[in-house]
This record gives sequence, structure tokens and C-alpha cells, in this order.
Amino acid sequence: MIGTLQCVVLDCHYPAGLAQFYAGLLGGEVDRPDPRWTLHDSWSTVHLPDGRVLAFQRVEDYRPPIWPDPAHPQQFHLDVDVPDLAAAEAAAVALGAEVKARHERWTVLVDPAGHPFCLVPHRQG
Repeated sequence: MIGTLQCVVLDCHYPAGLAQFYAGLLGGEVDRPDPRWTLHDSWSTVHLPDGRVLAFQRVEDYRPPIWPDPAHPQQFHLDVDVPDLAAAEAAAVALGAEVKARHERWTVLVDPAGHPFCLVPHRQG
């Protein structure tokens, strides 16, 4: 092993707004002081309840992915485990997400900056 994951960083136009979106979706604390980085207008974070960190950085000429258009690839996406798919979808939309596709076992949405993510019902297993 060379190292451990510090955080996942998403490019966007408005870091603070996207951090608030993901805190509403996943829980956690927005912009908690952390010695690993400096918080400012171009950088925002969410410390998730399980200890992981999502970070958001401003990119002036940010161009969002357009799912499922391969000419504008998604680059990555998050799968979010949820207990109730319909309730989770409604809550995500209320936070500013947009539904892009519903499948039998998951729903594809995009966050306010256009990043795709999937809501996946929790399965015992």
C-alpha cells in the first residue's frame, strides 16, 4: 500500500452549495476545520458520519458531465445505499438533485453541478 484515501474531490462552480447538497443527502458536517486543508471560497468539505470526507473545488470553466452522453463522460459517480428508494429520491430532489433515469433496482440522479449519482436500495446479503 502506498497510501490511504484522504477525500474524494468534485469539481464544480459553487463549492459551498454543493457541500450543503451532499451534507443533506449523506449527513455530515460542512466545512469542519481540518489541518489537512484550508477552507475558502474555492474549497469546501463535508466530513461524513463514517469518517470519510468529500471535498468540492471551484473550477471557473467547469463543464458538467451529461449522463449518459459519452461525449461528456460522467468521470465517476457515487452509489448511495438507501433504505427506501422512493423516499430517498424525493429527499434528494428536494435538495436540488434531478432524476435522470429510473431502473428496477436503482435511480440515477445528478447533483446541482451535474455530477451523476445513484440511489441504490439497501439489500441484505
